[in-house]
Amino acid sequence: MQRGLRVTISRRPAGGRSAGGTRLTRGAVAVSAAALALGGLAVPAAAAPSADALIAEVYGGGGNSGATLTNDFIELANHGGAPVALDGYSVQYLPGSASASSKWQVTPLTGSVAPKGRYLVAEGKGNGGTVALPTPDATGGIAMSATAGTVALVSDSAPLTCKTAADCLADSRVKDLVGFGDAVVREGNPAAAPSNTTSVARAATLADTDDNSADFTVGDPTPTNTKGETTGTQPGEPGVPAKIHDIQGTTRISPFKDKQVEDVTGIVTAVRSFGSARGFWITDPHPDSDPRTSEGLFVFTGSTTPAVAVGDAITARGKVKEYYPDAPATSNYQSLTELTSAQWTVDSAGNPLPAPTVLTPDQVPDVLAPNAGGNIESLPLEPSKYALDFWEAHESEIVQISDARVVGPSNKYGELYVTTKPQQNPTPRGGTVYLGYDKINTGVLKVQSIIPAAQQAAPKVNTGDVLTGVTSGPVEYSNYGGYTLLASKLGAAKDNKLQRETTRKQRPGELSVATYNVENLAPSDSDTKYAQLAHGIVDNLATPDIVTLEEIQDNSGATDDGTVDADATLKKFTDTIVAAGGPQYQWRQINPVNDEDGGQPGGNIRVGFLFNPARVSFVDRPGGSPTSSVGVVSDHGKAHLTQSPGRVDPGNEAWEDSRKPLAGEFVFRGRTVFVLANHFNSKGGDQPTHGRYQPPTRSSEVQRQKQATVLQGFVAQLLGADPRANVVVAGDLNDYQFSPALAKLTSGGLLKDLISTLPPAERYSYVYEGQSQVLDHILASGAPRGVDYDVVHVNAEFADQASDHDPQVVRFRPSAGNPFADFANDVLDQLDRLLHRTA
Repeated sequence: MQRGLRVTISRRPAGGRSAGGTRLTRGAVAVSAAALALGGLAVPAAAAPSADALIAEVYGGGGNSGATLTNDFIELANHGGAPVALDGYSVQYLPGSASASSKWQVTPLTGSVAPKGRYLVAEGKGNGGTVALPTPDATGGIAMSATAGTVALVSDSAPLTCKTAADCLADSRVKDLVGFGDAVVREGNPAAAPSNTTSVARAATLADTDDNSADFTVGDPTPTNTKGETTGTQPGEPGVPAKIHDIQGTTRISPFKDKQVEDVTGIVTAVRSFGSARGFWITDPHPDSDPRTSEGLFVFTGSTTPAVAVGDAITARGKVKEYYPDAPATSNYQSLTELTSAQWTVDSAGNPLPAPTVLTPDQVPDVLAPNAGGNIESLPLEPSKYALDFWEAHESEIVQISDARVVGPSNKYGELYVTTKPQQNPTPRGGTVYLGYDKINTGVLKVQSIIPAAQQAAPKVNTGDVLTGVTSGPVEYSNYGGYTLLASKLGAAKDNKLQRETTRKQRPGELSVATYNVENLAPSDSDTKYAQLAHGIVDNLATPDIVTLEEIQDNSGATDDGTVDADATLKKFTDTIVAAGGPQYQWRQINPVNDEDGGQPGGNIRVGFLFNPARVSFVDRPGGSPTSSVGVVSDHGKAHLTQSPGRVDPGNEAWEDSRKPLAGEFVFRGRTVFVLANHFNSKGGDQPTHGRYQPPTRSSEVQRQKQATVLQGFVAQLLGADPRANVVVAGDLNDYQFSPALAKLTSGGLLKDLISTLPPAERYSYVYEGQSQVLDHILASGAPRGVDYDVVHVNAEFADQASDHDPQVVRFRPSAGNPFADFANDVLDQLDRLLHRTA
């Protein structure tokens, strides 16, 4: 599955998104013309991480349209234990496009940066902005780009001459380097592109992994000098007195947006003291009578730990901002109303906290959002009617849940999902099943701890486990998963012993066909992952006769080096299956054209077949290639493929930047079976379920409908050549059983989607944002008899996953093609079953 590119561009607490992953998952690599002109693709490069002084933040939007700050700046930090003298050092800037004529621009440095301290370099000043930087420690005049460029910390002041990442990082004078946007020169992958109003900043831990995309995130600029001074409300700058409920207002956007406010009073209810989004939450203990106005507010302090404690009563002033994780004008997400550049006084300590909102099962409305047909931000909130409005009306307030059932397992970011409505569409295994676009489970709530790990580690839980006792904390919108309870008090995890499922073994007369998305499987993956997947094939799926695999990567994995062969990946997998006690599977697949099938850049994911030659044979017919189309011929009323394996219409626009279906012809006990392996395009680009546009636009559906149309047409050719042909369509279709793509595939009655044969509560193979849902499918034509279908839950509900998908399997008796032969084979099958039972 591909949910689209998960790139950290929002401020996340420390420890904190690849259909599928994600998680930096899939997507195309954009290569600038300049990079090509300088010798081809920009290859990720790295140097030894700095042990002390490094680049902490870069901002190039100073004085630009919409900017608050008047100047660009570069901020340094020291994560070593001793001061670093900067005399003779420089910071240098290179444009992102880095043409042959580009020159490094230099700002010399003096002084030093203290251990754990900061050092501020002021750069070019624009014509806009209203707020000056704090007193800089060094001053230059470089007019940096707001969106793309490279900054280097250099141990002398001579201009660098390098123009590629490899050359620059090989220069011993370069102490640290960051490239952002589409910069050619960078460490590893570039940091995300900032804007006129945002910077790229290193996390408060100052981690230096030599991958700019991992080390830097986009957020509000927070220039800080060696004295610890940062930009805030300037002394004497006028502010408007306001209460928190006045600031929050009755819509999603504050009526005080981008305005200075003062005399904002409240009790500190929670503090986030780590990560790049530090700050604290306050609640006014004297609420108004309007249920639409939240009494909570987040005070953002950037990478600075706020000097407040829970129970402090404060009076604050600052600027009201609506924070979006990306560009506000084009964002699909909702915003967080917050107070930035804040100054405050602590009036008293140890005050009782305002009572939390205690959530009951019937409190959150069943309807997600108004069906506005567009942006809902300006609509008056209706918290008693819509779930998104309910959470917005409690934004930054403390909410409390008790004995909450986990409906989405914990992940590497420390996130998990619970339900506040335990009777809302429960699955038999403790999840919450998603059954329609108008049936979003509004009781699902993300939980993420803001308790420092040294005090209490985030729990590792599976679906069906319970957070016992009380879990409470402020509620905040997150672009990863919607409204989130940021737990300052976390209930204990109760393990309800969820077990991985196993399916029965096929009987001698049954053919078993399974499908399994193995999530970017590459030779570089751990032996543990291979072993888990292999045991899934052998033990949980009971060694199917045929397996369609999705997300098999090439032999070099995500390294984009032109490799397309996947024999090393498949050999390692099949050998591991043998070691797990399974048969020696053979495989068939077709290498794609390099970088044309989407997925993780360089990975060349593809679909393929495994089959057990002791049970089934593969009909090999030459001619299959990345660009040739498989056809159908009829021979005495029997259908055959012109190529086996062969790709289905690979040149069709429906498969652009997406995996092409693979058709294979198999023979089981003299009966021909056609299996079509699939991996449709991802949901990347769709507006989020919980975003500001309601209902969300699912733009990726257009391509999947085209793909379903092509595939359904090929099935029609097979069944036109032989109406009794055994056809199985399997794979990760990246769509729901109620989607337009599945409606197209099943139109005309040629195929039956087997997930629909299960009880509604069991229709899922994937868990996303706490919603148990269907992305993987097996469809069958009308010919197979005695069909027995099973989704085998081994991954999606568990914190420990070999893949993010559950496999599924169908067992059936293939038709021989005429009623008399079928009757005879039925008799033989019954004898087989009898012998099998008595053996």
